[in-house]
Amino acid sequence: MFLAFGMLFAFNHVKAQDSVSSAGVQFSPSTPDPARPKIEKPVTVKQAKAVAKKQENKSLWAIFLAGIGGGFAALLMPCIFPMLPLTVSYFTKSGDKKGSAVAKAIIYGISIIAIYVVMGLLVTIIFGADALNSLSTNGIFNFGFFLLIVAFAASFLGAFEITLPNSWVNKMDQNSDKGGLAGLFFMAATLALVSFSCTGPIIGTLLVQAATSGALLGPAIGMFGFALALAIPFVIFALFPSLLKSLPQSGGWLNSVKVTLGFLELALALKFLSNVDLAYHWHWFDREIFLVLWIVIFALMGFYLLGKLTFSHDSPLPYISVPRLFLAIIVLSFTMYMVPGLWGAPLKSISAFLPPQATQDFDLYSPGGNNNTGSSLQADDQPHKYAALFDKPKGFNPFFDYDEGLAFAKKVHKPVMIDFTGHACVNCRKMEANVWTDKQVYQTITGDYVLIQLYVDDKTTLAANEETTTPEGRSIKTIGNKWSYLQTSRFQANSQPFYVLLDPGTQLPLVPPQGADFDPQNYLKYLNSGLAAYKTNNN
Repeated sequence: MFLAFGMLFAFNHVKAQDSVSSAGVQFSPSTPDPARPKIEKPVTVKQAKAVAKKQENKSLWAIFLAGIGGGFAALLMPCIFPMLPLTVSYFTKSGDKKGSAVAKAIIYGISIIAIYVVMGLLVTIIFGADALNSLSTNGIFNFGFFLLIVAFAASFLGAFEITLPNSWVNKMDQNSDKGGLAGLFFMAATLALVSFSCTGPIIGTLLVQAATSGALLGPAIGMFGFALALAIPFVIFALFPSLLKSLPQSGGWLNSVKVTLGFLELALALKFLSNVDLAYHWHWFDREIFLVLWIVIFALMGFYLLGKLTFSHDSPLPYISVPRLFLAIIVLSFTMYMVPGLWGAPLKSISAFLPPQATQDFDLYSPGGNNNTGSSLQADDQPHKYAALFDKPKGFNPFFDYDEGLAFAKKVHKPVMIDFTGHACVNCRKMEANVWTDKQVYQTITGDYVLIQLYVDDKTTLAANEETTTPEGRSIKTIGNKWSYLQTSRFQANSQPFYVLLDPGTQLPLVPPQGADFDPQNYLKYLNSGLAAYKTNNN
């Protein structure tokens, strides 16, 4: 059950690279302004691609680890765990010698991996690379994912079972009797079909998370990790059959694992509903509502682990085991940890999941250790364009329009910090809550820079005079389209968060752009390097 917790917080990092599709998002050609210095793209293309590549690698590793966690969790499901000794016994008894049993187990494991990886590749092929990028901010898809994961949670909690047609299972089972390589492959396929009622919700959740991460190979990598974790035990126990004796007996604890995962799925589903609320500015699913629901969900999970709450498929629980007690303590402690968030505590460990702190109505928290704002905040008391649409990070007063922010930076003679961000960007929220609130980082951003936040996934329609059409006939109609194109065309990147320290006079980057860095000291060095470059250029 500890794996269940690992899965939830691994999903925190699955979106290590948040990206937004830029297909069809191009500005019409315009006459260059001779007064504006030409932007030399080659100066930043290589650097920006390096940042994007680094974030993509992190994303794929995170997806792989989430897949591993999901695979080990699936192994403890009542549909799979009892089959482990039966399958291994089949290998050992049907082989003439130990080597034959191991070879069969390896082929069986490879077949499991192949089946699930092909499933992941099909997701990419069906949706396409650009569609996968756009899923993370599409309101219909996010709401659909919310309903889908709630259905998965209900299945794990015992409301119903998600099963595949019996004819599929029977057909695969008949083919598995053929023997040889084909027989082993169909045995693996039978396992995948028979166990679908347990693995389906885990696979579905993993595929949704991987697909919305923006990584092209995300679904395939996630399924590879899942299948690898599922296949390894079969090979290990075929190598060392005596280890089977150390396995715990099947019983009611397997259903407890399933129910625990159901609670976690229910908690995760709320993130997708929050994405829709933020992207369309509904403002009814704010931070405190999100937190209240999580507090209730995890409190119920704790009561369930203590045996105070039971479901229809649960076995009688005359007493609780020590591991179950420890897990209940962890869950209930986590529940209590979230309670101060209702009064504005930043809750940094889960900030990536939560809606922005600015959406909270009652907030006693002050970033940077005090209530003072930087000089750039004090110098500008005029309302900013689009300010009514977006939630400002607590204690900051950013511009939300590039040209407006650039003009102000020239006026006050300060460098610009562009933050390409997104409503559905989990790492953006984590940076704002964990790094920007560091006292030195906070003072540097508010006092020495002009902050411009550009939301690349916003769905607000542009004013009619700001809409434009590309030569191909495609239109830019939303604020998100506009800033997504600016990022991809100017800096050759589409991942978020993406930070650019800009000289407002030349509109050239002062230092190479940077993605998420959760070490406040490293991030402060990055900000200071931009300040040093700005002072050198303007002396």
